Amino acid sequence: MAFFALNNVTKAFGGLVAVKEVSYEITQGQIAAMIGPNGAGKSTAFNLVTGLYVPTSGEVEFEGQPIGGKKPDYVCKLGIARTFQNIRLFAFMTAVENVMAGRHVRMGAMLWDSLLHTPKQRAEERGVREKAMELLRFVDLERHADDYAHNLPYGFQRRLEIARALASDPKLLLLDEPAAGMNPREKEDLMKLIRAIRDRGTTVFLIEHDMGLVMNISEKIAVLDHGEKIAEGTPVEIRADARVIEAYLGKSA
Repeated sequence: MAFFALNNVTKAFGGLVAVKEVSYEITQGQIAAMIGPNGAGKSTAFNLVTGLYVPTSGEVEFEGQPIGGKKPDYVCKLGIARTFQNIRLFAFMTAVENVMAGRHVRMGAMLWDSLLHTPKQRAEERGVREKAMELLRFVDLERHADDYAHNLPYGFQRRLEIARALASDPKLLLLDEPAAGMNPREKEDLMKLIRAIRDRGTTVFLIEHDMGLVMNISEKIAVLDHGEKIAEGTPVEIRADARVIEAYLGKSA
């Protein structure tokens, strides 16, 4: 049983086939990547995993359970969290409040507990804040806990979004172009953070255009081109694959 798998997954939007019969398995504890030129279908694949899109055919499986077409909140409760290519923070909430919001799927207080501020609700909120602060320390943003998200530098916002995703205690973390807009130092720090996330027991699946980062951090890579998987393997294998070179550089190269 694969920890996570795309099994012959296809997604069509009318006559446009964005993802065509893609299969890809990830083992628990791996750092895996999916790469490809712009428009290759990578983000569509992520959206199929997290319930934003329903597969036209094929199946998405997580820990042996079919999840294709399940709602995003259900997928998150199972243990899959993600970040987005375009940062989606709550701009006018503080950093710690943003991370606390990511914990909502693990919270058990009912509406009346919140309205009446019951001991259960107060204890749970204290626990959620403590968890959020622990995650801010983990991503090195503890000193910015009370800063509004929109006031943070771009690289810090990326880290904050990762901390918010981690707040749901995911078993599988999907990172959609986490290095986008980062300078070389920030990318080095990001690679260390991704390895630290894996070392905490979370499997990582990322989409990324920065080939240096992908080749340095990934243990397994799938390559998409025009919605189809054209290669799969280790960084060494992918780097030498003629189909991958053609997809990125053109046939004459």
